[in-house]
Amino acid sequence: MSQHYLHPLFAPQAIAVFGASDPTGTVGGRVYRNLAAGGYSGSIYPIQPGPATPGDRPRFPGLDALPTRVDLAIIAAPAAETPRLVHACGAAGVKAALVLPEGHGDATGPALERPLQDAAARHGVRLLCPRGFGFMRPGLGLNATDSHNSAEPGPLALVSQSGAMCTAILDWATAHRIGFSAVVAVGGGPGVDCGDILDYLALDPNTRSILVYLEGVRDARRFMSGLRAAARLKPVIAIKAGRYAESSRAAVSHTGSLVGSDDVFDAALRRAGVVRARSIEQMFAAAQSLATRHRLRGHRLAIVTNAGGPGVMATDRAVEQNIRLAEPGPATLEQLDAALPAAWSRANPVDLSDAATPEHYAAAVAACLKDEQVDGVLALLTPQATTQPTQAAEAVIQAAAQTGKPLLACWLGAAQVQEGRELFARHKIPSFGNPESALEAFAFLAAFHDNQKLLLQAPGPLASQTPPDIVGARLIVEGALSERRSLLTDLETRALLRAFHIPMAPALTVHTPNEALAAAEYLGFPVALKILAPELVHKSDVDGVKLNVEGAGTVRPAYNDLLAAVRARRPDIRIEGVTVEKMYRDPKGRELLVGIVDDPVFGPVIAFGAGGTTVEVLRDRAVALPPLNEHLAETLIRETRTAQLLDAFRNLPPVDHAALVGVLLRLSELACELPEIKELDINPLMADDRGVLALDARIVVHPHPAGRHRYGHMAIHPYPLHLVEHLQLNDGTDIQIRPIRPEDAELERAFVRGLSPEARFFRFMNTIQDLSQDLLIRLTQLDYDRELALLATTVQDGRETALGVARYATNPDGRTAEFALVIADGWQQHGLGTRLMHSLIEAARDKGYVALEGEVLANNTKMLGLMKKLGFASRISPEDASLMWVSKAL
Repeated sequence: MSQHYLHPLFAPQAIAVFGASDPTGTVGGRVYRNLAAGGYSGSIYPIQPGPATPGDRPRFPGLDALPTRVDLAIIAAPAAETPRLVHACGAAGVKAALVLPEGHGDATGPALERPLQDAAARHGVRLLCPRGFGFMRPGLGLNATDSHNSAEPGPLALVSQSGAMCTAILDWATAHRIGFSAVVAVGGGPGVDCGDILDYLALDPNTRSILVYLEGVRDARRFMSGLRAAARLKPVIAIKAGRYAESSRAAVSHTGSLVGSDDVFDAALRRAGVVRARSIEQMFAAAQSLATRHRLRGHRLAIVTNAGGPGVMATDRAVEQNIRLAEPGPATLEQLDAALPAAWSRANPVDLSDAATPEHYAAAVAACLKDEQVDGVLALLTPQATTQPTQAAEAVIQAAAQTGKPLLACWLGAAQVQEGRELFARHKIPSFGNPESALEAFAFLAAFHDNQKLLLQAPGPLASQTPPDIVGARLIVEGALSERRSLLTDLETRALLRAFHIPMAPALTVHTPNEALAAAEYLGFPVALKILAPELVHKSDVDGVKLNVEGAGTVRPAYNDLLAAVRARRPDIRIEGVTVEKMYRDPKGRELLVGIVDDPVFGPVIAFGAGGTTVEVLRDRAVALPPLNEHLAETLIRETRTAQLLDAFRNLPPVDHAALVGVLLRLSELACELPEIKELDINPLMADDRGVLALDARIVVHPHPAGRHRYGHMAIHPYPLHLVEHLQLNDGTDIQIRPIRPEDAELERAFVRGLSPEARFFRFMNTIQDLSQDLLIRLTQLDYDRELALLATTVQDGRETALGVARYATNPDGRTAEFALVIADGWQQHGLGTRLMHSLIEAARDKGYVALEGEVLANNTKMLGLMKKLGFASRISPEDASLMWVSKAL
């Protein structure tokens, strides 16, 4: 699409304001005043039926009286009037509306939300309903707010779910001389939400970084789509309110009781490649450090200072932030010995001593940045008797000019260092007033580096392991639901885990002492006896577990003692029997917890952490959104303190790491393929050097809402592995058709470079010579929920070569998709275009789209001929006679 669907909202050529009467006493009046005073170059038309108001301002009774069509209508009228006015806007061809009800009334309450939605959907009007504030585009002079705040133009965009936070952040930013490309308040009502706005800002050339203030998410898939689209192209920093709100779920498993909504939100932000801040100051510190052109390749920091105290403070904060202090190599130490005062520290922090000159700073910073063991440098300065703060700043700036590594500065003090700080600001070098803030900024750079690696992961729903028995597992779940049960029985639980190849200790369910004895003899001693009572989450709390039962003579007494103890503690409990289980006795085993929780916002979540009876006390766990692959599973494990216990220590060998990762991948498969899973809890999962073994498990299921598409229950759509095809062309060439992946970037670049100028022009409708990095990212890092690119490849001379690409992207209506197709010049007339389009059409049909459509240059006769052959209708574009509009109902 040549223009984003929110372009009429955020870059209108003409604006109508409903309710623009008194300039100070009404919402519409204040909005009109701000528009007129902001320097907006487009036309502004006040709409105010009734008698003319005093003054020389023009006034129009309605949209039909305007001299031209407007792009944006600002509706500042009583809330009850908004549906009627949105309908009038749509009928007049207005494409976007900002709804700011008079008195900030609730324009999106239950009584008005449906009429608003219906009116907007009928005419294709994009609604922004923030319940207050509005939005600003300072670079356009567009202040569509009823606020007294203003903003300077700048590279930052702010998207906030609170209008009040917009005003507070703007006030803070004004005092700190920070400018914005956009400031947008968004409410929780119908129409445009955070995801849509982030998608627009991802392509906005005036926006280099995005700040997001969040309170909640209404549509997780839409939110994640916009967030990931933006974070692929520019840094996104988010701050979330309500971090300590308790989940309202009545959890019946360890996993469910441990995982809170903020854990999941944090995991979602990381997976989207977003950096999370905890305060407004941190938000802008992150934005300052991420706005530079340099990116980290690791976490190793060198600190250059002229005083020991600040160096120690910085080191302390680095340890707290999990930042590694770099170890300078021998060549660097030799270079520093030759250039620095004799009293320098010969270690990191590189303490230049109070005799440090600008030349010493230049030498130290340059040597550290050149060292392969260093990923970034923090330069610290305190204004001492012989210090030259301004000249030292100049020296540091020059030393850093030729590097691709990030440099941060911290000139401590006030008056003496102010000029140096201003120099850093002019040269776009992040500068901070204290070591702690500087280290936090470096931690944000490190988090961005890590999260961007997570963003690039595109796992499929199934891992490259033995396929699970999905059909059998689904039948087990359906059987329980048909009996109106939510908790699977012990046998059903074991069978379902077995279907996904998760090993579980052998066990038998018994109902009498004699059955317990027979089961123990069959399984082999020693055994464990466990009470089987669905209402119990923690069996040990009611003495419901007997361990290390040895010998035939002890089994029946242990059975009777177990029942007596439980009935004494919980006489009301419903006991279904006793489980006799083969005892696990390996002293090398570590107790772990793994599980799945169905988050009410983000859907299924995978949890990992410390297990056993102290799980709620230790609360050492991490969570991740499925689908997972090996990299994501390893990352999930490393986020816990328990990870340190999995390697060799003292006399314990390391656990079988591959087996542990394998269980997490199996849980990911389970979460992807069985949307009915509400909670799954394996505690403990024993891990040792021979493998892993589940000793206890519980599974809770619930009916899956009807009408959802495949994987519609997940916040992140898996890589569509089922679309991979292998076929042979008529000339005998073996080809593969598969969805494109992020790692195909260079394959895509080489493909476009190999196209003839004519083919490139037909595909991109311009004289593109090569793909920009931003365009390459957009073409290969896809959100498979709303876009798809099918890549046809073959192997030539041992290397994979791209032969053609067919892709679609969802249109704003959500019901149709726009497509594109390009075939390498040497592979045209081989039937490849037809084959790719058939696969794309089937994928779009399976996704539920009602039509595929696109633009084709009128002189592209080959493409038009192929479209006709495939049953596409064509017509001349009403906006450009050189284009043909082709479409096919699905």
